Amino acid sequence: MRLLIVSYAFPPVGGVAVQRVTKFAKYLPAWGVETTVLTAENPSVPIRDESLLRDVPAEVKVVRVRTLEPSYEKKAAVWRGAASKGRFAGARRALARLASAALVPDPQILWLPAAAAAIRRLSANVDAVLVSGPPFSPFLLGPLSRVPFVLDYRDEWRTAATYEMHGGPLLARAIDTIEPALVRRAARILTATEEFRQNLLARYRDLDARRVITLTNGYDPDDFAHIAAAPPPPYAPGRKLVATYAGTTFWHTSPRGLFAGLRLLAERAPALANLFDIRFVGRVVDTERAVFDEAPLPIVRHLGFRAHDEALSLLAESHLALVIVDDIPGNAAIYPGKIFDIMAVGRPCLALAPEGALSGLIDRHRLGVVVPPREPAAIAAALERIARSFQRGEPLLPSRPVGLEPFHRRAIAGRLAEVVRDIGAQGQTRASSAA
Repeated sequence: MRLLIVSYAFPPVGGVAVQRVTKFAKYLPAWGVETTVLTAENPSVPIRDESLLRDVPAEVKVVRVRTLEPSYEKKAAVWRGAASKGRFAGARRALARLASAALVPDPQILWLPAAAAAIRRLSANVDAVLVSGPPFSPFLLGPLSRVPFVLDYRDEWRTAATYEMHGGPLLARAIDTIEPALVRRAARILTATEEFRQNLLARYRDLDARRVITLTNGYDPDDFAHIAAAPPPPYAPGRKLVATYAGTTFWHTSPRGLFAGLRLLAERAPALANLFDIRFVGRVVDTERAVFDEAPLPIVRHLGFRAHDEALSLLAESHLALVIVDDIPGNAAIYPGKIFDIMAVGRPCLALAPEGALSGLIDRHRLGVVVPPREPAAIAAALERIARSFQRGEPLLPSRPVGLEPFHRRAIAGRLAEVVRDIGAQGQTRASSAA
């Protein structure tokens, strides 16, 4: 079987967003699926991580075509200008609105002219095409394929539409028009969580539920070889309790609730609060920088973006892993990809999240505890319990991870290979019937 994966972002683009398709490309050949990747040659993205290129096997063909977008720095400058105040603030906001109105469903639509020609050419030599989003404008390439296509939802479209540089009623109307036409034409639809799947089936009740398949994200043991023998950090008098958040900090993962809980703990029990050394590893988008800069907490450090290997090492050096999903519309159906790194590293997890996909995953697999992200008193109480356990040299949380095998990236790629073979078999049946 032969599969073409279409993904705007692919190594050396960095960040958690490229992990899913990168691991597909890594492990699909082992399941007998010849894999080609179509991606952007000059993607307009904020981070790069050259280390991720080692996951791309030599037998995987990567085709890169140019996008017409400006650089990420230029887009971010327009976005920051629209949010600023001053003499030309109105003109800057008007420019940003114009750009948003023109670039629907997202700025990456400027990649489509070159990608459209490439998908027509490349799909002539494969059995199926998989298009992964976000960004979701590449979903428009699916119907251009010469073979059946699969839509891969890493996030829900409506949720992703509220990410930075997005939003507005025009975009919502565009999604309402574009999405139903695409999902009804797709041979299969993959969703990263079961909650995504149920939401999609509820929204489009005429969809055959057998065509909508949950294919979660996961972890790759190869990523942890350099820390496989690293024991958890010791508990010792005078030692700081190191808690690490690894990932992008933006509106959906805002630490406002965490910081409010930390301030409350500092008022009630300053000695316990001072035990913490809380590290944020990853990019902080402009809209969240004020959360760190206004009344900064001395126990909180932002270490900036780090390559994937180093981020995992920092998690392994921690007593506690943090994961945050703010309580905003759509977030109950998601869990960030970093939860699987935490799963594999084996450090206890404190999750600030609403009841939903992430809380269910943590509870089922005993990864840690979950606290509502907008309840400072509950957050302070959880941090106090953790600090007191640390002082006593006891386990921080009652976490005994179980049932992790299905989340191995190789196993997930194997399930995708089954989807591709099923599509290929149906295509052969239709061809035989037509003959």
